[in-house]
Amino acid sequence: MKLPVIKHLQRNNDVEKLENTIDVLESFTEHRSVSDEEMDVIGELLTNLCGAVEVHKMIENGDSEMDAANNFVKKVLGSIDK
Repeated sequence: MKLPVIKHLQRNNDVEKLENTIDVLESFTEHRSVSDEEMDVIGELLTNLCGAVEVHKMIENGDSEMDAANNFVKKVLGSIDK
């Protein structure tokens, strides 16, 4: 997870485009020829894309861009600590 990448994706893409990309990448991972290395890269991409969607939703709910990004990071880090 890279917050600068998440911010970039959120600023430059709408939610529908991000969700479509997520769907395509998830479909790609289901193919039997996908290597472990490719899965790692796609996992990182999916994490950043899903983060961008979450930040979009927080902004739509009234958070500032900075608060939304910070709250997302806190949410993720909080779930890792559990």
